[in-house]
Amino acid sequence: MNFAFYTLGCKTNQYETQAMEQLLRARGHGIVPFDAPADGYIVNTCSVTAVADKKNRAVIRRCRRENPGAVLGVCGCYTQHDPEAIRALNADVLGGSGNRQEFIDMMIAAAENRCHQESLDNALRRREFEVLPAGGLEERTRAMVKVQDGCVNFCSYCIIPYTRGPVRSAPLELAVEQAKGLAEQGYREIVVTGIEIASWGVDLPGKPPVTDLITALCEAVPEMRVRLGSLEPRIVTEEFCEKLKALPNLCPQFHLSMQSGCDTVLQRMKRKYDTARYYESVALLNRHFPGCAVTTDMIVAFPGETEEEFAESLAFIRKCGFADMHIFPYSRRPGTPADKMPGQHNNETKEARSRAAIAVADEMSRAYREKLIGTVHPVLFEEAEGDHYTGHGPNYVKFYVDGKDLHNQIRDVEVTEVYKDGVMGRLV
Repeated sequence: MNFAFYTLGCKTNQYETQAMEQLLRARGHGIVPFDAPADGYIVNTCSVTAVADKKNRAVIRRCRRENPGAVLGVCGCYTQHDPEAIRALNADVLGGSGNRQEFIDMMIAAAENRCHQESLDNALRRREFEVLPAGGLEERTRAMVKVQDGCVNFCSYCIIPYTRGPVRSAPLELAVEQAKGLAEQGYREIVVTGIEIASWGVDLPGKPPVTDLITALCEAVPEMRVRLGSLEPRIVTEEFCEKLKALPNLCPQFHLSMQSGCDTVLQRMKRKYDTARYYESVALLNRHFPGCAVTTDMIVAFPGETEEEFAESLAFIRKCGFADMHIFPYSRRPGTPADKMPGQHNNETKEARSRAAIAVADEMSRAYREKLIGTVHPVLFEEAEGDHYTGHGPNYVKFYVDGKDLHNQIRDVEVTEVYKDGVMGRLV
């Protein structure tokens, strides 16, 4: 049989989708594009905001309408959070944010027997890390290794602790084994991913620090680049930097979760740091990894955010000088404390603040890329794009060069100019 996937949300969702694809292939089934005829369609949902829920529903309705004779399965955080909404959309198979092997078994059974199947647990009671096959994002270039699941931060705007449950860590030996397997398959870079990878190890015997994991991965696959997923800023200390700067294949790109550059807003968000501690992490990374790319996320128009608080955030991100940013207008998430906070902003305010923050982010991104002109970087090439071949440097800047047949090669490139969303360069 043939199955098709549609994935919404974060890199962890992307990882779990490719893992389910591998589970199906191992059972002798095929994977086809989502707009192609298939026996079963799987929508892997996100529920980080109400906007994400709306996107989930639109995809599920369209899939049901366009493929009335096929089996429709829905899994992920939205199903975990609101299974009644999925039942109302006439899905045949319901799975949550865990136990993907069982969900695949149910999809196969439903496709064979046209039966309704469900398997939903209480995420808050999960204690075991689910082992899934590691795999690629791009054909034999970049792959992901999931090392952790769950979160216990309970930020006021976030539903994820309820849909993913407490922290569960992959055993170090498992992560190393998967990394070595990806190297043998020809991948050139691995991305260390999870819901909150800085918390890796807190549930393991002896509570090993995440630097142990990162060091083990880098040493196990010295020929591969190792890139870290999003990091909680408090994990960046002098010791953290000293240990990691000794790893030559660790990519000097650090995505530090921020959300706001204003202390009073961070307090309402229930974040565990203030701007002084955050900036300390940025300064440490810049000192220990000269030229590194520090990137972040920012939520604008959080409930109660004043013009003065927003101005503080803009001033703070300028001070940090981020290489890249993702800007999100606050979106209400029913079931979280922030949804009931006073001072909810209208769409006009959200859009205006998003535009202002994006303008600053674009200015900083261009400034970072301009500093690269004349420098040489090893670029992992991925695909042709128009008249150019494109890839990413260790700092995750996108490189464009004149060339062909460069797929999955790492070549030195000298930066010649800022170009589009990256830089133009020439092969050295």
